[in-house]
Amino acid sequence: MYYVYILRSLRHGKLYIGQTNDLQRRVADHNSSQGGKYSRANGPWELVYSEAHPNRSSASKRELFLKSVPGSREKKRLAGLGRTSMDNETPLA
Repeated sequence: MYYVYILRSLRHGKLYIGQTNDLQRRVADHNSSQGGKYSRANGPWELVYSEAHPNRSSASKRELFLKSVPGSREKKRLAGLGRTSMDNETPLA
């Protein structure tokens, strides 16, 4: 099983998208010196979303979509940053 995940920086609010076959270990890596340059510079991180995939190929395709311009709206929605239906309602007078 592979996972696509979204992390939010507790310091800057930035989002990070990745994929792994060991979600708990990978989140711990991001919050330690084991993460890459970007995750070390912007941590600590909190896991805000994850989804399971049957194989690495499927997870890779989903990760690439969420990192793309067309996937950016869905990425924000999944991370809890998207607009809600209440945002589009007209206030009552």
